[in-house]
Amino acid sequence: MANLGEVLPTDDVVNPNIEILQSVHSKSLDSPEKFWANVAEDLYWSEKSGPIFEKLEKPPFGRWFSRWKTNICYNSLDRHATTWRKNKIAYYWEGEDGTSRAITFGQLFREVCKFAAALRRLGVKKGDRVTIYLPMIPELPVAMLATLRLGAIHSVIFAGFTAQAVADRVNDSASKIIITSDGAYRRGKVIKLKPVVDEALKQTTSVERVIVVKRAGNDISMEEGRDIWYDDAIREQQSDFPSAEMVEGIHPSYILYTSGTTGKPKGATHSSGGYMLWVYYTQKVVFDVNDQDVYWCAADIGWVTGHSYIVYGPLLTGTTSVLYEGAPDFPHPGRWWQIIEKYGVTILYTSPTAIRSHMKFGEEWARKHDLSSIRLLGTVGEPINPEAWKWYFSNIGRGMTPIVDTWWQTETGGIMISPQPGISMIALKPGSATFPLPGVDAEVLTESGEKARPMEKGYLVIKKPWPGQFMTLWNDPERFSSVYFSKYPGLYYPGDYALKDRDGYFWLLGRADEVLKVAGHRIGTIELEDALISHASVAESAVIGKSDAIKMQVPVAFVVLRPGFKASKELRIELLNHIRNTIGPIAVPDAIYFVDKLPKTRSGKIMRRVVGALVEERPIGDVTTLEDESSVDDARRAYEELKNEIEAYRDES
Repeated sequence: MANLGEVLPTDDVVNPNIEILQSVHSKSLDSPEKFWANVAEDLYWSEKSGPIFEKLEKPPFGRWFSRWKTNICYNSLDRHATTWRKNKIAYYWEGEDGTSRAITFGQLFREVCKFAAALRRLGVKKGDRVTIYLPMIPELPVAMLATLRLGAIHSVIFAGFTAQAVADRVNDSASKIIITSDGAYRRGKVIKLKPVVDEALKQTTSVERVIVVKRAGNDISMEEGRDIWYDDAIREQQSDFPSAEMVEGIHPSYILYTSGTTGKPKGATHSSGGYMLWVYYTQKVVFDVNDQDVYWCAADIGWVTGHSYIVYGPLLTGTTSVLYEGAPDFPHPGRWWQIIEKYGVTILYTSPTAIRSHMKFGEEWARKHDLSSIRLLGTVGEPINPEAWKWYFSNIGRGMTPIVDTWWQTETGGIMISPQPGISMIALKPGSATFPLPGVDAEVLTESGEKARPMEKGYLVIKKPWPGQFMTLWNDPERFSSVYFSKYPGLYYPGDYALKDRDGYFWLLGRADEVLKVAGHRIGTIELEDALISHASVAESAVIGKSDAIKMQVPVAFVVLRPGFKASKELRIELLNHIRNTIGPIAVPDAIYFVDKLPKTRSGKIMRRVVGALVEERPIGDVTTLEDESSVDDARRAYEELKNEIEAYRDES
């Protein structure tokens, strides 16, 4: 943890408002029913029967609003469409090709109702599953909301997954409808989506109809009797809008499958009442949203961040959002900053990976645009290293904008640990997610289950149920119990390393399974990547383990340099010595490969398995979810060049 030493204080941080935060947190744990009843008053419930929380003897050890009734679509739209907000912008949609739309809450309400009527005419009813395989276009949130309006359950699949991945998820959920589009724009190219669905359907039996949105205008085949254009489906639905189906609080709202890179995908299943309450509350507390804000969560709706903080959180709170279809650096690296200036974005929520990508391009792109509207920045998806935090703060936040560094997961439904300016602003530390939100009883434990000492690395656990907690894994309750509740019986185990510093701040240190075992020593890949990025020359890094006959594993690193730095033997040696001095000799990589770009998914996640396959010289496998497939060739080139260089050196010796 040497890289944290630069930012952790030796004395107590001056935190004049921390008592306010601690007081609210204590009340939420001491009197949870009273606390959440007050929050629930902000939302509409058609029926309030029985307790808010019921304790269970087995995982998930509690359930919320089981006998209350509500509808997430009603609370997201109907509640606003009958007030002045009906004319307020819900989404500014920006297409990659330059097309744009401004959609009010009233317009979104009418579009959702028309599509819900179309789905009902096609036989969708309460409890049915609807698979959605769409790009970042307005019809995606429309499809999600229309599904929930009928009491059906949506399963959104990231529009970059392969036919096999689609088939696996459709089969597990037994969906009867698939909603897709002809294609999508990505980096100036048309990505074909309908053909992926056609291929997937060869392996499924439950799907009755396929609804196709016309987006890219590419040629596709339409099977008579099965496939229907979206426009045709809603054309007749000018009236007779279905009222929102009021469902029990524990009725499933959606299934969201994990990537499934190892084993069968896990279908995290979220509730209606508790999930709705949680994303509403966390949107308010973490982002402190108001009616003047233009909020932009720069994620993809295909992942949970998009579900909770592009669709449901903003709509439930009546917040205006930006919805962007394209890549962050197309057609130029300043595209994001151009969008912020165009719409006057006040809150930006993105990933550390995206921030490091912009670090690589240089701050001059941001300086070309007026970013003075921004009042709050956020990060999500992985721990943010202090160097990226500082760059984000200085160049995008102009050295004055707070950063809400958030920790949560698909399974948690919403943000769990984060600064909370909606309650009280406290002193921030670069790289720390600060404190748990109200209702979150978090702790760091040792392997044996003891409370870890300050600055002692351990495992993060959540000791009590919270409203946004997922209910189960679809069709797999045994796996649900074994994966999340067996390591520390009775406690939720998210699988992340963490520590608390002497001021009680939480530091998330990456996945507990992202650990290398080098000659008996356990070394986190996140620690190595942070150490590399702390060097002035490094913009991004990906560290993986390579098999070694003597040490079992040795770390190797793929590195992207910042502008103005060039790859050289001397720089490689300098970086190796930097690791030696910051972490220790045992952590020094066996090799450092210089690349122009790292293999990433379209959502910005680094695909470490791709570079791992290269160095282990095994098949790379499916790369269809990559943002830029040429990144594989770049990594292969770097690997081969260094390999040849080492062999030539050995021959000379």
